[in-house]
Amino acid sequence: MRGELKTYQAKRRFGETPEPRGAKAPRKASAPLRYLIQRHAATRLHYDFRIEHDGVLKSWAVTKAPSRDPAVKRLAVEVEDHPMDYGSFEGTIPAGNYGAGTVQLWDTGWWTPQHPETLEADFAKGSVKMMLDGERLKGGWALVRLKSDRGKPSRRNNWLLIKEKDDHAVPGEGDALAEIDASVTTGRSLAEIAGGQTQWTSSKPTARKAPAKPKPSQAAASKATKPPAFVPIQLCKVVDHPPGAAGWAHEIKFDGYRIQIGVGGGKAILRTRKGLDWSDRFPALTADAATWPDAVIDGELCALDADHMPDFSALQAAISDGRTDDLIYFAFDLLFEGDEDLRRLPLSHRKARLQAYIDRISKTQAKRLRYVEHFASSGQAVLESACRMDLEGVISKKLDAPYRAGRSTTWVKSKCRGRDEVVIGGWSSEGGVRFRSLLVGVRDKGGLRYLGRVGTGYGEWVTKTLTPALKAVAADKSPFSGAGAPRGEKDIHWVKPVLVAEVEHGGYTEAGSLRHAAFKGLREDKTAAEVTEAPQEPTEMKTPTPVKAAAKPGKVVVAGVAISSPDKILWPARDGHPPITKADLARYYEAASDRILAHVADRPTSIIRAPDGITGETFFQRHAMAGSNPRLKLIDVKARTPYVTAVDVGGLVAIGQSGGLELHPWGCKPGDPETPEQITFDLDPDEGLDFADVIAAAKVVKAKLESLGLTSFVKTTGGKGLHVVVPIRTDARSRVSWDQAKAFAKAVSELIRIDAPDRFTTTLAKKARGGKIFIDYLRNGRMATAVAPWSPRARPGAGIAFPLAWSQVKAGLDPSAFNLWNYPAMLKKADPWKDFRAAETSLRPALKKVGIA
Repeated sequence: MRGELKTYQAKRRFGETPEPRGAKAPRKASAPLRYLIQRHAATRLHYDFRIEHDGVLKSWAVTKAPSRDPAVKRLAVEVEDHPMDYGSFEGTIPAGNYGAGTVQLWDTGWWTPQHPETLEADFAKGSVKMMLDGERLKGGWALVRLKSDRGKPSRRNNWLLIKEKDDHAVPGEGDALAEIDASVTTGRSLAEIAGGQTQWTSSKPTARKAPAKPKPSQAAASKATKPPAFVPIQLCKVVDHPPGAAGWAHEIKFDGYRIQIGVGGGKAILRTRKGLDWSDRFPALTADAATWPDAVIDGELCALDADHMPDFSALQAAISDGRTDDLIYFAFDLLFEGDEDLRRLPLSHRKARLQAYIDRISKTQAKRLRYVEHFASSGQAVLESACRMDLEGVISKKLDAPYRAGRSTTWVKSKCRGRDEVVIGGWSSEGGVRFRSLLVGVRDKGGLRYLGRVGTGYGEWVTKTLTPALKAVAADKSPFSGAGAPRGEKDIHWVKPVLVAEVEHGGYTEAGSLRHAAFKGLREDKTAAEVTEAPQEPTEMKTPTPVKAAAKPGKVVVAGVAISSPDKILWPARDGHPPITKADLARYYEAASDRILAHVADRPTSIIRAPDGITGETFFQRHAMAGSNPRLKLIDVKARTPYVTAVDVGGLVAIGQSGGLELHPWGCKPGDPETPEQITFDLDPDEGLDFADVIAAAKVVKAKLESLGLTSFVKTTGGKGLHVVVPIRTDARSRVSWDQAKAFAKAVSELIRIDAPDRFTTTLAKKARGGKIFIDYLRNGRMATAVAPWSPRARPGAGIAFPLAWSQVKAGLDPSAFNLWNYPAMLKKADPWKDFRAAETSLRPALKKVGIA
């Protein structure tokens, strides 16, 4: 098939029309193929779809706006080939000329045939599949020629333009793209293009009527003298997973402040979710928005980290320091355009109008403005991707729903991890001075109900900002009431319950306390009076389920994680005890999560996995693997592949679901792989030694550490040894490097060996042990690990690495007594390591004592 321009040129009078005369254009073999769509307001509005082939633009007139819904098929009438330079044409064809009317360059980009080796045959056959990479259309598309019209040969070559099912498809979108009236190159609407061009009159009028001039947009007609009033916003309901039905779009949940921007009369106002005017806080964005067309926009204001990901802590820092010029506004809805109220329109149409609105703004005026793309592929897939990128979650919205103020089931939120607002009632310190944690709660009828402590997430800038805020609202008595409320202690400071904090957490205990909460920032856009009830666990999103897709009998779900093959045996029966199954392991992780996560959460963790149980193949997983569960967090350790870690009970159970039997975390500070927070001495006895020898050795290590001013803790390893562990401070004044930590552990081990060379060795080789106890100090280097307290062991006997009180380290201690069969009784007792972090000591004085600078 050869591209020709004779027909194109014969239909036009180039002395009257601004269209290019054109010629076939040569192209380099390596050059990409052009694709474009021109919106054409001729006798009737249509869309001219054009793709480069054989030096010309093959062209079809599409009767309606293309639809990204695979179920929608658009009629595409094949027309004459156009020259390549027609691809940049935008203007008005004068009345009386062929195709008279206004032309807008609606989309442009590149196309690639999916089957280049058969492209000529595909054109001849009438079935062309292509990949588009345009500004507005992307992914797989197909042009399919119709064979006949009502059984008769068609006078024209009629085709269908169809979107293929892929990640760029938007089921349920329908005609939404028809709402986009903006040039991709100039941002002008059809009316603005028509108004800016001279209209020619043909010397030989034809019977064709000149097209009516498009009506100006409502935005252009707006006569506002000031920004519009605040519009109550729509909110989300929390669900346990994104809806899977068709007709939903899924957006990334941004980690920032919800901001509504009202523009009118050359001015802009930025308002919070409650309508507070925050324009003065963000002067650069406010100045930008004042130049935009009159509108009301809904979106999220964010700070981006070094990886261009939203970071709420960075947003707080920027606001605190008055450095807000680099903040980005992510717009996801358009409520008004000019005087036109768009809230009644379906979301698909509002987003199309929003995209067109943003397209009309110059790049200079929109440098702090981003359009929020949405995905109509599997919502669960979008959520998993968001979780792997350490984002907060996904917002799912019904494409056919109007905008309604308040909470509605047409907007739902699926979280990667728990994220809620709480009221601050006090804070704890060390020595009455150094900040340690927040005491938080929620309001109920009896006052402020206590939810627990928030002990992590405090960077240096946070404490500089947070501490003054706390001292400014100091109080003489506790604001908490009811059972479980904390009492006055030496290092607790009460505050008036007026500050709201956002925290990330691992869910709630049966008593209603937060699990492993981390501070994310203060919420100045919310008042304490709004935080009136304990955040509820997400409810299941109800969607129609076919009978054939009903849950299978015996399905087990633990902490929101479905357990496949729950009856698979991981540890065989032993000594009269029943076998331990995968479901048993998952339930153990859930029951012991508070104690395990205190030593594992947010630290790179290696996992010993035995998918077929301890009698099958086992392997040591250090790095994230393809298909990692979204409940696990990825941690960059400056290696080729990130590590994984659990941050909540769901993450621990997900490890159990994958056959993860042992947890070996780094001894680092949570969220900071470069800072050690503990020193571990692993006492490994030679063959033939009794456990009594290990007990005696542990007491020697304890005494040596006490002589250096350090407090130590002890645990079984789930095997034949013991671990002696020292918590160390990680603040800026006390922080040590991994090399210093390892050097210290080696120096202490050598001192112990020198004092009793007949009992201890620091040589790894088995042959050097000779009836001695090997003090393994190598657990303290960067990337080195030690089994976590409360971790199971992938060994016969289903032992647990059990934390002990030093009073238990005495004759008769049997490590095998601590196992997965006995854990319920163990969990009922107080945790011997509950004060582990409170006992941390600076390592720097001890370093000097052993001769390390």
